[in-house]
Amino acid sequence: MTFEINLSKEQLAMFDFLEKEHDHIFVTGRAGTGKSTLLNHFVNNTKKNVAVVAPTGVAAYNVGGATIHSFFGIPPNGVLGIQPLHKHLYGRTRDALRSLDIVVIDEISMVSADLMDAMDTMLRTARGKNKGPFGGVQVVMFGDPYQLPPISVKPGVEGYDYLKETYRSDWFFDAKVWSESKLLRYELNENFRQHDDKFIAILNAIRDGSVTQEMLDTLNQAGNRYPENQDAIRLSGVNVKVNNYNASRLANTPGDTKFFEANIPIGTLQDFGKTPPADVNLELKIGAQVMFIKNDDQNTSKDGGYSRRWVNGTIGHVTKIVSHNHVKVEVDDEEFDVHQSTWEKIKYQLDEVFDENTQRFKEVLVPETVAEFRQLPLRLAWSVTVHKSQGMTYDEVVIELGGNAFSAGQTYVALSRVRSLEGLYLTAPITLRDVMIDPEVQRFMSEAPSPNYDGLF
Repeated sequence: MTFEINLSKEQLAMFDFLEKEHDHIFVTGRAGTGKSTLLNHFVNNTKKNVAVVAPTGVAAYNVGGATIHSFFGIPPNGVLGIQPLHKHLYGRTRDALRSLDIVVIDEISMVSADLMDAMDTMLRTARGKNKGPFGGVQVVMFGDPYQLPPISVKPGVEGYDYLKETYRSDWFFDAKVWSESKLLRYELNENFRQHDDKFIAILNAIRDGSVTQEMLDTLNQAGNRYPENQDAIRLSGVNVKVNNYNASRLANTPGDTKFFEANIPIGTLQDFGKTPPADVNLELKIGAQVMFIKNDDQNTSKDGGYSRRWVNGTIGHVTKIVSHNHVKVEVDDEEFDVHQSTWEKIKYQLDEVFDENTQRFKEVLVPETVAEFRQLPLRLAWSVTVHKSQGMTYDEVVIELGGNAFSAGQTYVALSRVRSLEGLYLTAPITLRDVMIDPEVQRFMSEAPSPNYDGLF
């Protein structure tokens, strides 16, 4: 099996719009509409001087960027209005911010309002306050607020009272900077994951909170059965439940357990914080069900395009353990050699390159690797948390959530992982109580203006 990577007309038109315009824009869309594909294409092909950032280390590794705090020089737990953030703006960071044309932010829904304003403060300080919001830098954001909530300060922590008094909500779209600059919203519409109109309509209604009991009855009737495939992936909301199920299935798999230890040739484990990109100590057996947690680094296309043997979320089974850093994994009757992958923690630095058009040297931002983490790009995957299934696509899913959803968007994320109703299995019925939507998100998504797309499509 190979995975061809091609952009739709909608994605290509959006790329051209982002490249030509200077608007601050939020690119969103339902699960499976190709937000990540468009982001990666834009970052790799734009002629603008770009930096890509994300709110967490894991999200930053996935897009080959830096964390927001690292790139902008914002201290951990730094709250705008409580700490003078400009004092943390040192030489290298200042120079990097001055060279920017555009900053791309992935998983923007996890960015809080005060962090959005902190980025604005740092850019204005570095580039000059008279240049306006974000110091004149274009900001392009990707994500879906119907899926992931912002990382916010908890009650009792310094700054909590200030933030509650200052902001309408924790969400990025309620940052003060947007009172000075228009935030445009564009929603990708073409769904590459589901093709059943009835299922798509139900998912859309669960996403925005307009779902009816009749729709849920259709969903529950379709999912009220047991899968013939005992290896159908199970999605649960709780880490402990997932870990226990995977450990039990591994223990019941015949053969000896082999341990694979991560290698960190540059930097230390501490550089990757509390959530390294892969297991530090991975346990596997022949026959273990695994999920790839990183896109294939190898281009297998023979016609000049781009093709991968697997993508992030592909499910397979270990067929052979070759060495301490090499296994074979079978995916849909094809066996692949799987070696260690590398995740890099980067910082941006300035470099000079020769511009053929102007015949002059110019300063550009280039990523510098400050730490490397190497491990097999695999994780045990008889069961996965709903949160870690974000961005994945499965043919069959057993959802252990009915009556137990505990956060906004959780039910939508779980259900939207599967391609069709035929591949959906529910351990308990989904209820209206499981469909939780943040009213602040509904407000923003109904009010946010869209760009003028005349001639775009």
